[in-house]
Amino acid sequence: MLDLLVTNATLPDGRTGMSLAVQDGRFVEVTAGLQAPAHETLDAGGLLVSPPFVDAHFHLDATLSYGIPRINASGILLEGIALWGELKPQLTHEALVERALAYCDWAVSRGLLAIRSHVDTSDPRLVTVEAMLDVQQRVAPYLDLQLVAFPQDGVLRTAGGLDSLTRALDMGVNIVGGIPHFERTMAQGADSVRLLCELAAERGLPVDMHCDETDDPLSRHIETLAAETQRLGLHGRVVGSHCTSMHSMDNYYVSKLLPLIAEAQVSVIANPLINITLQGRHDTYPKRRGMTRVPELMAQGVRVAFGQDCCMDPWYSLGSGDMLDVAHMGLHVAQMTSQAAMRRCFDAVTEAPAAIMGLDGYGIAPGRFADFVLLQAADPVEALRLRATRLQVRRRGQLLATNPAARATLSVPGRPATVECRQALSVSADTP
Repeated sequence: MLDLLVTNATLPDGRTGMSLAVQDGRFVEVTAGLQAPAHETLDAGGLLVSPPFVDAHFHLDATLSYGIPRINASGILLEGIALWGELKPQLTHEALVERALAYCDWAVSRGLLAIRSHVDTSDPRLVTVEAMLDVQQRVAPYLDLQLVAFPQDGVLRTAGGLDSLTRALDMGVNIVGGIPHFERTMAQGADSVRLLCELAAERGLPVDMHCDETDDPLSRHIETLAAETQRLGLHGRVVGSHCTSMHSMDNYYVSKLLPLIAEAQVSVIANPLINITLQGRHDTYPKRRGMTRVPELMAQGVRVAFGQDCCMDPWYSLGSGDMLDVAHMGLHVAQMTSQAAMRRCFDAVTEAPAAIMGLDGYGIAPGRFADFVLLQAADPVEALRLRATRLQVRRRGQLLATNPAARATLSVPGRPATVECRQALSVSADTP
């Protein structure tokens, strides 16, 4: 007898009337119309069943610290970094863990079951590293948490920066980060990329580097990152996060840059909510959008994901762990409004970041882990439009969270008694 049988499900690839059979925490069959005895059955009612959401770029050590010790009045990136510097001496293990666990609760409630978090290694106390390693262990039964050793103040700019980062790796953080555009000079930024990529190659670790989070079109560290990836044979193990300077670069240079990134198999993570908020701050009008060239990167075959990045911290006063909110902003900023493009935006918070993080057993297919979200939507596009309610969130087939359906009651003569704001699609899903 099966542990769980889900019937009448719609999958993100468009298949309908699907049955998902779960045994021992994994899908054992995914097929249309299956009927079999099970300890538990779930009728999806034709709604969308998706693999869980994935956030491949976040800062869990800073989350939910908004207003401590003060609010970022200007809203700019550099004030956020300065404010984080003011907060660091006040950080305690207990407070860091408490805030991070609270955010993970939010994440689970919204079907977000995998997060890659950058952890600041600039403070030699490494209290943030110790706390996030603690959180990683605590949430392991219900959420996959990866940690990146991130030298927020610059690995060369900070006294002892490389030593602190290396100690973080020795403590169990297993991804190498960096922030070359925040080093003192362009040359030092390039040196930091080479240094950190060599360190990752020596230890057999992945690289996930904040790259060119600036409006300066001459900030071209993504080029160095791609070149070092090729030189050291790190293909498929390297990520350039943000890459916002690309929105300000001239098209000729970008026409050379994109193939280099693709050939090196470097993935890119854009952070729509934060990029559209922090970038373009020095512009009057017209204002630059601030997000990297997502559709152009995708067209070159580069794997692109969307990240939440921040939530109620020194850089961003909003956020809730809702990856549909992230993708919704991403499709607007990138003007990815065709049916196919919107589906790629849904993939950018599910399949793409899961591949970037190398998540084992991810996806709805036989043999994969039975991790999934039942959404109050008919397909990925409707899920994005509505930021659809997560009716159920399950991991290994076990129920983690439920949310009541979004439904309004009307008292309008001659009109329906309830409204869900849903509308059946009247065009082909293959419409470009």
